Amino acid sequence: MYISSAASPVPPAQCAQIAQDAAVRNSRDDVTGLLLFNGRRFLQVLEGPRQNVERIYERIGRDGRHRALVMLRRQDIAAREFGDWGMAYDDPAHPSESLRHKVDALLDKAGPSTRAHFIGSAEMHRP
Repeated sequence: MYISSAASPVPPAQCAQIAQDAAVRNSRDDVTGLLLFNGRRFLQVLEGPRQNVERIYERIGRDGRHRALVMLRRQDIAAREFGDWGMAYDDPAHPSESLRHKVDALLDKAGPSTRAHFIGSAEMHRP
């Protein structure tokens, strides 16, 4: 699990493209997880073979869209909390779909610590 800040504004269309690109790469690498973007910060859990997860994390560290990348947790797990790849982002074009509601639906198997990180980030308001 890591958190980072957006280096510059990320419009909703770009968020959708990030999700689509990540889903393709992650499927190829047997990596699942959840990516949340709340308009300011990225929060992501990656699950899968250690070498694949570490390679993705290193790539994120080189990605110019991220700054202040901080690993929050690194651990082996007995079972994945996220069976599929998911992404939730704050979309001002659809204000009736609250980010917290989107995230809550994706966290049904997440442990308490993971849930707390994601719900807290989902509740942060746009700048």
